[in-house]
Amino acid sequence: MRQLLPTTSDAVNLRQIYGAPRARHSSGRPSIGLCMVMSIDGSTVVEGRSTLLSNPSDRDVLIALRSAADTIVVGAGTVREQMYETPSKKGLRVGIVTRTGKMDLNTNLFKSGAGFLIMPEDIKAPETDLKLDIVRAGRGSVDLPAAMSQLPGSFIQLEGGALLNASMFAANLVDEINLTISPMVTGADSPRLANGAPPLHSDYEAAHILEDAGFMFVRYLRKN
Repeated sequence: MRQLLPTTSDAVNLRQIYGAPRARHSSGRPSIGLCMVMSIDGSTVVEGRSTLLSNPSDRDVLIALRSAADTIVVGAGTVREQMYETPSKKGLRVGIVTRTGKMDLNTNLFKSGAGFLIMPEDIKAPETDLKLDIVRAGRGSVDLPAAMSQLPGSFIQLEGGALLNASMFAANLVDEINLTISPMVTGADSPRLANGAPPLHSDYEAAHILEDAGFMFVRYLRKN
């Protein structure tokens, strides 16, 4: 792993680069950072999974970002497809955005108490014997700004999928983007970074660029 920007260096401390504490957003909600891997041609999955685009350094970046996060926010479909487990960081919780509340709660993620739901106010909660926390905002669909403002801490790690990313961009909630570009072309009509987003003009600037074995790691920060 080497750093190309803002200065060149062959000594990279990922915890120092990605794991620094964030301040809460000026609006009062936590800061929100999107973490995704994609191919050169923009695909975020291969055969339905992002792990086939990844490498060990990408996983190290994910771990460094999670070390700074107070909460992970992720879409229900991504949790099902990627088979999310309890985070290794003690106390780190995973909020699953779901419009219907239809989730398999018989998983380690929920049994451990790490998983909770983010749902509309008018949708019936799933029946379970587990102690299940639910953040409610909006009717019919989740009001993302209202939901994010209810989450504790100073930094939320957004981990997809593409439809949730699109909604977060549309709501102007993404303060930083931590993007891994895999040296692979996948073809196919697979999800891109923000499928379904309306026309946007959200400007970001590159804070750093790292490289490892052809993988590029770019951190973008939202311009004010």
